[in-house]
This record gives sequence, structure tokens and C-alpha cells, in this order.
Amino acid sequence: MDSNVLIAGFGGQGVLFTGQLLANACMNEGLNVTWSPAYGAEMRGGTVNCTVCMSDDEVACAFVDKPENVIALNGPSFERFESRIKPGGIMVVNSSLVKSKPSRTDITYKFVPMTEIAHNSGHEKMANIVSLGAFIKAFPVVTKEGIVETMKSKLTGKKAQMLEGNIQALEQGYNAVK
Repeated sequence: MDSNVLIAGFGGQGVLFTGQLLANACMNEGLNVTWSPAYGAEMRGGTVNCTVCMSDDEVACAFVDKPENVIALNGPSFERFESRIKPGGIMVVNSSLVKSKPSRTDITYKFVPMTEIAHNSGHEKMANIVSLGAFIKAFPVVTKEGIVETMKSKLTGKKAQMLEGNIQALEQGYNAVK
């Protein structure tokens, strides 16, 4: 196995945390991983993305010009990265915020109303975790249980109160993909 995913959105959506969860879960399940963040000068509201490269072998470079998979949490991310996905890749899209129509026939789209799901479940700021659930259902590089175990190790102290909501958001995103 040798693959990657670019996760993109705006600052404050939890893009980097989502990438860290995925990278750590991959490591815990025995894969080699790199995680590479990229963001503008302003964090909240500015564009943010990160790339997670996953492999059975060593990962030579974290720079990815043409990602195999993309999670787009907002419209500008959809617009920016749709054309760059390798043929055969997957694009998981937050249909609550992305109103653009697909322009390609050589990739698979998974439109999930991530923000709406998070809002309806009372966890408004967890659309990123909904996206992660949707992604691992569409591209099962790690198990859902592996993500949950990683969450348990990351959400400690004051953040422990967010664990149950994150688990629910992951499950809802996972179940939203058919």
C-alpha cells in the first residue's frame, strides 16, 4: 500500500488535527507515514491544508503535487484541488459548504453534508471528524477502531470531554458514505 490524502479547508475547521489523527492511526496500525501541514499567515479563516502520505514501505517525501485523494471541507478547497487529483482517486466533499458540481469522470466523489451532520448532532465544530469517518469508509486505509483509539490518546485532560462527541461524529461520517 502506498497512498496519500490532502485534507483542505479554512483555518478553524480542524484540518490539521484531522490529518494528525489519520497519521497517528496509520502509524498505530503499522504503516509508515508523513504528515505535512501548509497554511497561510492567518490561521482562523485562512486556507489550510495538510497531506498525509501512507505506505507499507518508507515514505520518501511528504510533498505531493497530485494527491491521490482529497478531503475538501469548503468551496475554495474543492475548486483548488479537484483538478489535481490523480485519475482513479477519491474526493470526499463537504456538501454543506460546497455547491460546485463535479467536473471529472475519472475520480470518485463522495458528497457528505458534514457541517449539517455535525450541527444536527450538537457538535457543530466536528465537521472535520465527520469528514474523517467518511474518508476511511471510502478509502479504508485504517479501521474506525484505530481512529477511535488514536482519539483516546489525543483527547486527554481538558479535551477528554470532547471524546464522545468526536466518536459520534466519526461514526456519523462513516455511516453517511454508501
